[in-house]
Amino acid sequence: MGAAVSGIDRASAGARLAAFSRVRTADVDEAAESIGRIFCPHALDPLRHSWPDFHALHNSAAFDGFSVNYVAYGGSVSIDPGCLDRFFLLQLPIHGRAQIRTGGRDIESGPGRVASLLSPTLPTRMIWHDDCAQLILLVDRHRIESRAAALAERPADPVEFDPRIDLDTPFGRALQFHLEYLVDLAEHGGSHQSPAALATLRESMVGLLLTGQPNNLSAAINRSARHCDALPAAYRRARAALEAHAAEPLDLEKLARLSGIGVRSLQLGFKRHFGESISGVLQDIRLEQLNARLSKARPGERVIDIAFDLGFSHPGRMAHVYRAKFGESPSATLRKSR
Repeated sequence: MGAAVSGIDRASAGARLAAFSRVRTADVDEAAESIGRIFCPHALDPLRHSWPDFHALHNSAAFDGFSVNYVAYGGSVSIDPGCLDRFFLLQLPIHGRAQIRTGGRDIESGPGRVASLLSPTLPTRMIWHDDCAQLILLVDRHRIESRAAALAERPADPVEFDPRIDLDTPFGRALQFHLEYLVDLAEHGGSHQSPAALATLRESMVGLLLTGQPNNLSAAINRSARHCDALPAAYRRARAALEAHAAEPLDLEKLARLSGIGVRSLQLGFKRHFGESISGVLQDIRLEQLNARLSKARPGERVIDIAFDLGFSHPGRMAHVYRAKFGESPSATLRKSR
């Protein structure tokens, strides 16, 4: 047992999301039960030669509609969750390797090479080899399926992704950056992040998955995009809605309903008419509103409080984009108002 505990200590030293520890054990049954409560029930079995090295770590930061996780097993283990049912899992290996069989496909993932994306309706079995550790994004099933329905402009259906993601592609690198950014965000801000900013990040990741990774609705999503309605009035309505509700979380489906066109058409139209993504336009609107409020601030008001009210979550990044737009820091604008 001493050697196993030592293995846990070594693994813990390099673990991500350390402040969000949920499971830390060298007991197989405890690991299966505890991690199963967070994810879903599953069979967990160390391979015969790995019993002396077994340990399990699971750190998990949960937010609205998604969670970011660090999961590591000592030695090599077989994991059989069957169908995930309630969620999608994006798994990014950072140590070791994993063999995955899902939906009749066999893939092997490894750091910097291949990540995996598991769909809730496809039965899955895995073997994690060589002290495998992975960053994992869990996204609620309804978040993916409702967005897919909006993008495809059709009733909601189950979404099934190609499970293999090549990390040595622009899409793979973007996906890895987004997941690592979410982990960094959790580690540095935890549950104190702005709900609006977190919702924007979640929606950005969901959109990236559905438009970048092949899935059973890709043809319908692409077909909807080709019929993009470019009426300027629709985008004027959408921009007005963003201006009126800039401090609220970005809800693409609601914005599409207000504008009278589909989500994918809205996304393409914003690029065409404004030269920016929807989130980029929203950031610019928030910056304009921040400048206006700082210029008329009352005594005692602080930059950070006003910025959080408007949906900014990272003061450093906010200050950088503010300076780039207005040629001065937010605090300099505030001082002028005194």
